[in-house]
Amino acid sequence: MDAALAAAVLCCMILGSFADPHGGRGGTPTFGTRSPGPLSVVLMTLGAAALVLRRRAPMAVLAATSAVTLAELVTGEPRAPVAMSAVVALYTVAATTDRPTTWRVGLATITVLTGSAMLAGPLPWYAQENLGIFAWTGMAAAAGDAVRSRRAFVDAIRERAERAERTREEEARRRVAEERLRIARDLHDVVAHHIALVNVQAGVAAHIMDKRPDQAKEALSHVREASRSALNELRATVGLLRQSGDPEAPTEPAPGLDRLEDLVGTFRNAGLPVEVACAERATGLPAAVDLAAYRIIQEALTNVRKHAGAEAKAEVSVVLVGPNIEVTVIDNGPGAAQPSPDSGGHGLLGMRERTAAIGGSCSAGPRYGGGFRVHAILPVQGHATAGRTTDTGDAG
Repeated sequence: MDAALAAAVLCCMILGSFADPHGGRGGTPTFGTRSPGPLSVVLMTLGAAALVLRRRAPMAVLAATSAVTLAELVTGEPRAPVAMSAVVALYTVAATTDRPTTWRVGLATITVLTGSAMLAGPLPWYAQENLGIFAWTGMAAAAGDAVRSRRAFVDAIRERAERAERTREEEARRRVAEERLRIARDLHDVVAHHIALVNVQAGVAAHIMDKRPDQAKEALSHVREASRSALNELRATVGLLRQSGDPEAPTEPAPGLDRLEDLVGTFRNAGLPVEVACAERATGLPAAVDLAAYRIIQEALTNVRKHAGAEAKAEVSVVLVGPNIEVTVIDNGPGAAQPSPDSGGHGLLGMRERTAAIGGSCSAGPRYGGGFRVHAILPVQGHATAGRTTDTGDAG
C-alpha cells in the first residue's frame, strides 16, 4: 500500500511539474507550457521513494522529504511540486504520534518550508506557490491529528465494549457459582438432617422390633414423617432448577424460628434431649436472618446426633444482643467426635457461608471440659423485614 501511494504521489508530482499556474489568460493554469529539469525529476523520485517507508520510520521519512523539498524550493526554476511528498510524510507523522509531537513537528516543518520558500526561493515572498506550501502543510498536520484522534476514540469504545463483555461474562460465572453453592448448601442441610433422623429411627426400630413392637411402630412413624419432610424440602429446593414453562414451585413459607419447636421435636423423638432458650423478641425477624438461624440450629443438632454419642444432650440458645441475634448450640458429648473443617464434611462450611452471606460470623469448636459449641452472630439491622419466600435456597 505504501509503495502504491508513493507511485501515485510521484505521478501527481510529475504531472504537476508540467503545469504552469499562471500560463493562461487571467492567470489560469495551463499544461505543456513548461517541463521539469533533471534535478527536479531526481528530487521528485527521491521524495516519492522515501514514502515507501513512511509508516516504519515516519520521522526519518519526514526529514528526507523535507530535505528534498528544501532543495527544490531553493534551486527549482520552474519549481516542481516536490513539497507534495513532505505533505504526505507530515500527515503520517501526525496520524501516528501524539498531539504534542504533532504540534511541535508540524510547526517546525511549516516554518522551515514556508520560510525557505519565501526568503531563499527565486519567487517573491508573497507568491501564490509560497502561500500554498503553508496551507498544504498546515492541512496535512490537522488532518493527521484528526485521524489519530478518531482512531483513538474508536479504539477506546472497542476496548470499553470488550471490557464490559468480559465483566458480564465474569459476573454470569460468579452468579452461577454462587447459585450452585447455595443449592448445594440447602441440599446438604435438608438431606443431612432428615437422613440422620431416618437412620437413627430405623436403627431403633430394627433393634426393638421383636421385643417392643409398639415402640418400633412409633419409630417407623417418625421415619415416615422425616422422609416426607425431606421430600418436601428437596422438592422446594430443586424447584430452583425448573425451566420457565414448568409448574410453579411450592409456596410453603421458608422455615424459621417460629418452627423451632417442631425442629427440636424431631430430635427429641430420635432420642436426643434438647433444651431450648429462645427470646420472645426473636420472632418476626428478616427472612434471611430467620432462615439462617433455623438452618444453623438444624445443622448443629444434626451434628450432635451424629457425632456426640448416645448419651449426649444439647442446649439451644437464641438471644437478641443489640442489633444482632446470637445463636448458640452446645452439647456435652466428646469434642473429638465432632466434625472439623478439614474432615471433608460440608456442615460447618455451610454454616459459615450462611452467616457470611448476611454479614455475620460463625465459630465452632470443642468446649473446655468436653462437648462442642457452635456460636453464630447474625446482624438483624440492615435486612429487609419482608414476608418470607419459598424455601428454595437462601432467602438472603
